[in-house]
Parts: sequence; structure tokens; C-alpha cells
Amino acid sequence: MKHTTNSQSYDLAGLYTLSLRMVIGWTYFSAFWRRLVLENKLIPDEKGYIGEKFNHFLPNALGIKPIIEYLVTHPDALQRSMMTFTIIEAIVGLFIILGLFTRLMSIGILSLALGILLGSGWLGTTCVDEWQIGVLGVAGGFVLFLTGSGAYSLDDYFIKKNKPFTQTKWFQWLGSGILPIAQPKVFVLAGSLLIFGLTLYTNQYFHGGVWGTLHNKSVKPKLEISNISHNNSELTFEVYRTEGADVYGSFLIGIHILDKNGNILKEIDHKELSKFSKDRIKNHYVAKVKPGKHSLIIPLGAKADVNIGIDDILQKDEIHTLKLIDISGIEWIENVN
Repeated sequence: MKHTTNSQSYDLAGLYTLSLRMVIGWTYFSAFWRRLVLENKLIPDEKGYIGEKFNHFLPNALGIKPIIEYLVTHPDALQRSMMTFTIIEAIVGLFIILGLFTRLMSIGILSLALGILLGSGWLGTTCVDEWQIGVLGVAGGFVLFLTGSGAYSLDDYFIKKNKPFTQTKWFQWLGSGILPIAQPKVFVLAGSLLIFGLTLYTNQYFHGGVWGTLHNKSVKPKLEISNISHNNSELTFEVYRTEGADVYGSFLIGIHILDKNGNILKEIDHKELSKFSKDRIKNHYVAKVKPGKHSLIIPLGAKADVNIGIDDILQKDEIHTLKLIDISGIEWIENVN
């Protein structure tokens, strides 16, 4: 009698999470749908290539930055990874919608959502978009693991048909039905507190959302200038875009080389930057610094060595400061060693 009651409880729990299952399933299956059916976004160097969007995660990722950096510096590995992730998202999303091996797929949902959270939880121009998607995906995956699927699922169909594999213990762990844990209250509480702790920690880490000053690194562009050096003919520096909207570049309209009094020794304006030689730009990652129609475009996550000719500066020893000017009016200044 107790077994029947437990079975009915899990059937109802799985039924009540039907909308959650279908919405989460489509969230991940739609990644495949967008990238391969509606458009092909898995072709390197094509507009909208998903690998470049993955590069946008790099500057402020939590814990997985070395993995992202490795992939964006190895284009072939990056493309294979993007294809693999897309296939996994398609399988996980479709199986969750169908309610097939629900608990196994819910672990996939939780893992994919955790990857989104750690990689891009800092992104979101108007709201903390990617962080919300990540933490809700982790929590939703955990809930679906607990409930499995009820009516309107293939798991339930196979159970009702008394298929032999549905009577095995592995199916209870990977499919649906009664979850074989001795102390469900302890398991649920521990999992919920762990996920809640992850939520608070990442909210604070990415956005200062628990205490202190709120911040949003997606609002305005930020460039980091480093490794400045020069000889009698060239000045070289490294520029790295670490903040700002992922869908909107930093548009560099001016580069100034200044003396110690702030006087301009050399100026490159937006017209020259729009025609800046690609041979003078050495990109490190998939997201590339490149000349645009009216400026030099620096996408989020792009890092490059930029080379400027300084033959026209007669007094090289007076070079003191490098200034970069964004179209928004933001300026970045770094001393030349």
C-alpha cells in the first residue's frame, strides 16, 4: 500500500512539473534549432558564429576561464566543442520535452545551466539576464531530478506498459518513478541549500547583489591597455576588451600619443582607424579587433597587439602616455614605460 501511495505521489509530482519540463526542454533544444535549422551559426568567420559569442564570456567568467581561453585560442577545438555542445543541448532538450530518461536529462540540464552561470553569469545589459537563466536552470534541473516525469511522458508510457527495464533500479535513478533515496527530506534540503548558496555567491560575485554596491559589467565598454613598448619606428600595445555589452562593440575613434604635459605627439582619428591595416593587428582570440566603417571595432572578449608607426614623431624620448578614445566619449589612458 505504501509503495502504491509513493508511486502515485511521484506520478502527481511529475505531472505538476509538466510545464517546467517543456519550457526548460525548449530552452535548450532551441539552441540547436537556432544554430542549425533557422541559421547555421557553427561556421567560423561567418557573422553570428557561436564561437565568437562564447569568446564574450571570457573576461569575467568564474572558475572556468582557463577552459574558455584554451578554446578561443584553438579555433578547431572551439568549433568541435560548439558542435558537441549543440548536439548535447538538442538531445537533452528534446528528451526532457518528451519525458524520456528524465532524471538523466535533468542532470544534463543542471550541468548546462551551471556552465552558463559560471561562464556568462556576469552578462546582461538591462537585467542580470544570464545569471538568472543560469541559477533558474540549475534549480529547475534539480526539481526535475526529484520529480521525474508523470503523465504525458515516454517514461510514464513505458512504466504503464510494464517494460522490463522500468523495473530496474537504474531506471529509477535515470528515468522516472519512485526515487530510491532513504531520507528524501535531508536530500532535498541539502540540495536546495547548496543551490541557494550558489545563487547568493554568484549574485554577489558577478553583480554585488547581496551586499555592498551593485554593479553591472555589461553596461559600458572597458578596455585594458598593457605591454606598451616602442622603438624608433613603432609603438606596440596590447588592448583587451573586458566589459560592456556582448552584442555591441567598443568603437575606437581616436588613438593619441602624448608627452608628459598632455600635448599630442601623434593622433590617429576615426577615418584612419576605419582604414587601419589588419597587418598591424595581431588578434589572440576568435573575437577580433578589426577596422569598421567609421572606427576600430573591439568586440567583448577581444584581445590584440596593435602596432602604430611613429616615424613622424621626431622626439621619441618625449613619448609618455597612450590614450584610447571610444565613440561614447570614454577614454582610457596608460603610461608608456
